[in-house]
Amino acid sequence: MKKVLLSLSVILFAAGAVSAQSHEGHNHGAKTEEVSSTLNVDDMHFQEDSHNFGTIPEGPGAEVVFRFENKGSEPIILQQVRPSCGCTTPSYSKDPVLPGKTGEIKAIYNTKGRPGGFAKSITVTSNAGTKVLTIKGEVEAAPASSVPANGSMMKKS
Repeated sequence: MKKVLLSLSVILFAAGAVSAQSHEGHNHGAKTEEVSSTLNVDDMHFQEDSHNFGTIPEGPGAEVVFRFENKGSEPIILQQVRPSCGCTTPSYSKDPVLPGKTGEIKAIYNTKGRPGGFAKSITVTSNAGTKVLTIKGEVEAAPASSVPANGSMMKKS
């Protein structure tokens, strides 16, 4: 009986694998966008694609705005803006950037608890292609304490 059940299991497993292979390419209702575009990544012309903050104090967030002009003949749609780590927070407009118009991507680097040099990337994915922006700088450590040490000569009892 065990052999029969085992054989039946193997046959059902093999039939499922064959069925799955014949389903290849079928998306079960998922939407896929295959839009042809004449845009390329150079149509998303940034004023600067790298920003050096120089030396900045630890604590407040360091913010930069990357501006770009649409040099193409179609609207540019920013699909995703992804930082290389959680210490950088990007934001951007979800509206299409029309030809000849400008768009912007804001990035804020969280300096708190991160003294020392840094170099981070922000990957911008759009219908014109993928562009990588970079930020870098040096975070100057905050003073250890803002309260002066007690230098009192009084004895504690």
